[in-house]
Amino acid sequence: MALRLFIAAWPPAPIIEELAALPRPDEPGVRWTTRDRWHVTLRFLGPVELADAQEGLARIAAAPAEARVGPRVARLGRQVIVAPISGLDELADATVLATAGLGQPPDPRPFAGHITLARLGHRGACRLTGHALSGAWPVTEITLVTSDLGRSGARYRTVARRRLSG
Repeated sequence: MALRLFIAAWPPAPIIEELAALPRPDEPGVRWTTRDRWHVTLRFLGPVELADAQEGLARIAAAPAEARVGPRVARLGRQVIVAPISGLDELADATVLATAGLGQPPDPRPFAGHITLARLGHRGACRLTGHALSGAWPVTEITLVTSDLGRSGARYRTVARRRLSG
């Protein structure tokens, strides 16, 4: 049975706490994400057989990387508010290379590392945009995650892990 899967890097507790401390203005049409969903997607696979995705994860040849947060909360597209994450381009490229034949085709756009903080139900402004951020963490592990969609949003569950070495 195919599962809806993606490969991600998860921030550690100090980064989660920094993001959780950001103001969350009460604004109409803004849906704030929760800390249990804060991750950097390296590649969205979509529906894939779990065994095939686990093999793809095992093929990823990449060294640990340093993820850097900031410098400011930004908008990605018209309706997503994010904490930009830099430093993971090579890891994302290695992930795409190792999993290119799995699931839906890789996104043709350049990798834009981020953690989604909110989604807008409109195209207007969000007062959090522009708020300063800083921090970094070593990414020494990536995960294969299922994404089960429900009424209250997606529920994530890690199904495999890969330590990075090199």
